[in-house]
Amino acid sequence: MVLGLGWRLHGDGRTPGPGEVVRPAERLSWPRTVGLGAQHVVAMFGATFVAPVLMGLDPNLAVMLSGVATILFLLITRGRIPSYLGSSLSFVGVAASIKAAGGGIGTVTGAMLVVGVVLAAAGVAVQALGARVVHAVLPPVVTGAVVMIIGFNLAPVVARTYWPQDQWVALLTMAFTLCAMVVVRGFLSRIAVFLGLVFGYVLSWLFDRIFGQIHSPNAAGQVTDHWRVDLSGVAHADWFGLPAVHAPDFKLSAVLLALPVVVALIAENAGHVKAVAEMTGDDLDPDLGRAIAADGATTVLSTSLGGPATTTYAENIGVMAATRVYSTAAYLCAALFAILFGLCPKFGAVVAATPGGVLGGITVVLYGMIGLLGAKIWHENDVDLGNPLNLVPVAAGVIIGIGNVSLTFSQDFKLDGIPLGTLVTILGYHALRPLAPPHLKGEPPLMDAAEPGGDGDGHGGTGGGGPRTGR
Repeated sequence: MVLGLGWRLHGDGRTPGPGEVVRPAERLSWPRTVGLGAQHVVAMFGATFVAPVLMGLDPNLAVMLSGVATILFLLITRGRIPSYLGSSLSFVGVAASIKAAGGGIGTVTGAMLVVGVVLAAAGVAVQALGARVVHAVLPPVVTGAVVMIIGFNLAPVVARTYWPQDQWVALLTMAFTLCAMVVVRGFLSRIAVFLGLVFGYVLSWLFDRIFGQIHSPNAAGQVTDHWRVDLSGVAHADWFGLPAVHAPDFKLSAVLLALPVVVALIAENAGHVKAVAEMTGDDLDPDLGRAIAADGATTVLSTSLGGPATTTYAENIGVMAATRVYSTAAYLCAALFAILFGLCPKFGAVVAATPGGVLGGITVVLYGMIGLLGAKIWHENDVDLGNPLNLVPVAAGVIIGIGNVSLTFSQDFKLDGIPLGTLVTILGYHALRPLAPPHLKGEPPLMDAAEPGGDGDGHGGTGGGGPRTGR
């Protein structure tokens, strides 16, 4: 299985027996494998087309390229890492900031393309140096802070762009999405964002029928009387056709704004590989660099045609855990389904007509969840924020990132928000670590803990900055 495209039949091809799993190099019968592929499409679909909608990109192109990216990922990783490559939500805030500064969608995709190149280069380095380099350069305390900055920096986008377009639809959509995530059980809870979007869409259509036009800001920020749902573009869209592509445009300020997302993408890939390794029992550390490089390569491919950046999807891990089928053949089928969906412009027109109030209700939950993933990283790795070595650089970086604090170097160049907060966190941590006393770094104290200078002052432990992370 050199290219990851050869599979042996598991058992009778019907279902894994008690305690058995279908491994990546195996498959069930083709009809069952195709069905599993369709299930993977449903799992990834919501986030894969919500992300381009939030960034102003073509959802049809994003869905089609996600299928192409998944096939490329399977080839590069030689079929050892089952994964779907969907649209990355980590760039939503970056896209909003680039547009606020006057950049277009070409500038957004250009910035993401450069991030893809850097990510691919990082993957090659990790493959050459080993997985340990990831944990040394980006310990959990740093990774968690950067993910938190990326998520919470999005709060003004909700408050100023989406929510004001229809506050009541936003509120009800938010409430429905919360219930879908918490109350609903099983597979439906995994597509709660998608269900929330459908609910809000239908609700907006009903409000148009009941209350008529709404007087509020539209997507351009102009206060007008307009329908919540405008389906005029759907009638003119074809059933079959190639999505529109555009060339990336490169601007240094946009690239600098997007580069910190590399940290989040490396963390996402490392977490995905670790989760798959735990489920399959395979040692995938030797393949971590290849997975990161593959994600970078697929991002370059997608953004070079005008699509969003890609990333491995946790939604599909849930499907694998529920079915105990880790066959990459199912992902190949899912990728082919996605390519077919992407060739339907009418579907893209329906998605593009999503009302702003609906996006407001979804993003208020989604952006907060992205930010709190940073806290989840701290919790899972026992990060001790009572340790000044962890607390001080993180405190400064998070406030700078969330508050969009800026540092101006010249009229044409400044750092602010996400990039500045990320730099302060990473450089601050690594600059302070050599200067910190041993007890803050988790190193053996020079004296007994009970004596002055030992770690009996309450600052012992690395809190994720040293060996106790278990990585």
